[in-house]
Amino acid sequence: MFAQLENVAERKLALEARLSEPQLASDQAEFRRVAKEHAHLAKLDELYSNYKKVNKEIAENRLLLQEEDDSELRDLVRADLGELELRQEELIKELRVALLPKDPNDDKNTLLEIRAGTGGDEAALFVSDLFRMYSRFAEQQGWKVEVMTSNPTGIGGFKEIIALISGDHVYSKLKYESGAHRVQRVPETETQGRIHTSAVTVAVLPEAEEVELDISPNELRFDVYRSTGSGGQSVNTTDSAVRVTHLPTGLVVTCQDEKSQHKNKAKALQVLRARLLDKMQREQDELMSADRRSQVGSGDRSERIRTYNFPQGRVSDHRINLTLYQLDDILMGKLDDIIDPLTVHFQTEALQIMQ
Repeated sequence: MFAQLENVAERKLALEARLSEPQLASDQAEFRRVAKEHAHLAKLDELYSNYKKVNKEIAENRLLLQEEDDSELRDLVRADLGELELRQEELIKELRVALLPKDPNDDKNTLLEIRAGTGGDEAALFVSDLFRMYSRFAEQQGWKVEVMTSNPTGIGGFKEIIALISGDHVYSKLKYESGAHRVQRVPETETQGRIHTSAVTVAVLPEAEEVELDISPNELRFDVYRSTGSGGQSVNTTDSAVRVTHLPTGLVVTCQDEKSQHKNKAKALQVLRARLLDKMQREQDELMSADRRSQVGSGDRSERIRTYNFPQGRVSDHRINLTLYQLDDILMGKLDDIIDPLTVHFQTEALQIMQ
């Protein structure tokens, strides 16, 4: 680890020189890549500088303990030394995390797909609750949420809703949300007060840029049809809805939320690209070793990851045995108390694999 860190300052200076080159400004994609790497190395360099400073202070205090005869001063030095050694351990952990292989998708925008599972109308209502929860969390992060396509029910729920969330480090924050979310509560239509259990699936997909996937027009079939459901005259009386099928894989995406057929087509292609990229990455993961899959995180959407129990006001994440009695706050978008421990958990697993 320390051999890697010795080269960080030199690499950072080289990137600073590169960023000052006028010709780099004409290639925005390369400029962003270099700037991103420079920011990462600058953080590493600062952490390593702090580590070396703490190491120096530890050495000085140990030398002082050997040379000093004053017992009161020695006690002060010992106390200071204990704090420095704790800080040294923290910095080593931070450095190891910073040196972990970076998920190339972490900085990407994200497609959030939420679908009703078992539970009928109650599951559809919970899709709406989860979408509201993630939308409020996105607002708190300064992200933008754009609904790509939805399939509403007549009672205020959704059979399915897909949204694009854009902003800084969206995927890195939301990537551990994929999976089955279970809700336990008394439905409004339940006359005897019985608790029902329903399930909703969440998929978090990194947005795929066109340069990442070479999709031939011959591989796509487009069908247009009249939109169904609420939406006004222009939506329901024109062939604005679009269904796109990727013939080699059989993946199908439909979009009917926009009045414009052109806009629906563009959104459907955006969702299709993300699903194809996700499919490719999952196939690659299957070829990796079990250790590597654990390190990058599988994001298996068939796995039950969380339960929301309304009678007890409880949320439990089953992957890390985390239980919080903050259901109302969490549904209002205050997800940091779940997302932060999950991130630490998966980083710790990755560190153990590397050791």
